[in-house]
Amino acid sequence: MREKEYAGDYTPMEMMVVQASRLIRNGDVVFVGTGLPMIASMLAINLHAPRAILCCEAGFWDSRFIHLPMTVGDSRWYIGSTWLVGQSAMFSLLQRRRIDVGFLGGSQVDKYGNLNSTGIGTRVEGGYYVFQKRFEGSGGAADIASMANRTIIMMKHERRRFVERVDYLTSPGWYVWLHDFDEGRGRTRLVPRWELGMWGGPEAVVSTMGVMGFDEKTKEMYVKSYYADLGITLEEIRRNTGFEIKTEGAEPAEPPTQEELRLLREKIDPEGIFLQY
Repeated sequence: MREKEYAGDYTPMEMMVVQASRLIRNGDVVFVGTGLPMIASMLAINLHAPRAILCCEAGFWDSRFIHLPMTVGDSRWYIGSTWLVGQSAMFSLLQRRRIDVGFLGGSQVDKYGNLNSTGIGTRVEGGYYVFQKRFEGSGGAADIASMANRTIIMMKHERRRFVERVDYLTSPGWYVWLHDFDEGRGRTRLVPRWELGMWGGPEAVVSTMGVMGFDEKTKEMYVKSYYADLGITLEEIRRNTGFEIKTEGAEPAEPPTQEELRLLREKIDPEGIFLQY
């Protein structure tokens, strides 16, 4: 078996895409959106997962791109597609447990993998929110988080993004906060997703500093690997995480190979539209 030839010069964004790509298995049905998840999925199809099937909420199935689409509704999705249906058909596949992997992102993620892409604000009496800043909201993210067999979260690693508890629950993780009302007084409790009829759950958070997993028993986030070749340390990850995160057993992440980097730069995103060259 030929020894892998690793790249010597790459960016945190490229490393992030490569790590996410390696989580896709051959034959997976992958629900993707615009941007880095699409690039990671295309990289997987070009290398280790040629039988993976990409689909998106606009209704394209098993596309084989010639050029990188800009949005999920871009006509470039048509190329090679074996099935062209509407949005409702794609979400019905989630309800039938036919989606193996769903990619997610957001403005905040907490230690249980809950995501916030709705807004940053203050929780007030009664469990409601006063938002100082509003975002785009869920789209189909809540459906993907609730019904994909597993999810991969991609986010920039910053303390303001990795928080103890999300300001607003847009997409559910392993445990979700529910607000009960008892004689006019609110009470918040943590409820596991399976008690709410959801299956699947977050498999990993791939950030610009490392790859995080979730403990099998507690379902809390921990560091699996970190980007040592880029100068990232475990102390830096702890410093940029807004909750106590376990780092015991974390290992340096395997760097991109020359072939992975070549495909990203020459074939998949040569203009640097999403990789920001």
